Amino acid sequence: MPVHDDNIIFLPLEEPASRNVALLWETLRREADAALRRDRALARTMNAAVLMHASFGHALSHRLAIKLFDHDIDRDELLTLVHGAYIDAPDLLSAAVADLLAVKDRDPSNTEVLTPFLYFKGFYALQGYRIAHWLWTHDRSHLARHIQSRISEVFAIDIHPAAVMGRGIMLDHGSGLVIGETAVVEDDVSILQNVTLGGTGKETGDRHPKVRRGALIGAGAKILGNIEVGMGAKVGAGSVVVSSVAPYTSVVGVPARPIGRPHTALPGVTMDQVLSEPDYVI
Repeated sequence: MPVHDDNIIFLPLEEPASRNVALLWETLRREADAALRRDRALARTMNAAVLMHASFGHALSHRLAIKLFDHDIDRDELLTLVHGAYIDAPDLLSAAVADLLAVKDRDPSNTEVLTPFLYFKGFYALQGYRIAHWLWTHDRSHLARHIQSRISEVFAIDIHPAAVMGRGIMLDHGSGLVIGETAVVEDDVSILQNVTLGGTGKETGDRHPKVRRGALIGAGAKILGNIEVGMGAKVGAGSVVVSSVAPYTSVVGVPARPIGRPHTALPGVTMDQVLSEPDYVI
């Protein structure tokens, strides 16, 4: 059973919960309880992170606040801010659920939702971005920039709060990831570490890539300029992409070029990193 923890702040309201949020919360609590029973040394972690909270929104708010507070905005202020966003925009929680399930389904090193919820910085950088984007769209740009800066400092992942990110996104490892102001990343995309979705210089306006649904971006890829990576495309590790990629097409190299035959699946979901050309894997 959960024990009292003076570090927990009980929030006064529960955010509206859709069925998928409620189901995820049941699963998360069940996995946390099982982990605690297997190893009593984890009692404080499981209680503080999951079991003492009233809802998924409460738990996620606490986790983000603990990871991102600093001397400028303390933990309690950040906790109130994040949970207020979830009350105002419950779709933020639905997106978090989709992101968490994407990690569970696609990461071969993980078979549950508890581990990424507790430990995966790609997941938390994405949820922090979602709060920053909510602030940005509510004309609170300086606070959004503060959250962006803290995410970069804590997780080494830099996502501009004006960028548009879908749901069901997996940022695998995430270290070194940079996503620019006018970038778009649609649903069901998977991005590995050290990827840049950037501009090409001093141009202004709409200047960053648009990554369409179900694309897979390999480690170290650089995608530059207002170009499109089509639905279901694959970008090979270390590639530099400076022109648009057709849907369901694989590209590799510097500069990137199409390779092999078009495919029909969404590699961002299947995590199929093998290309049809011999001996090349994303």
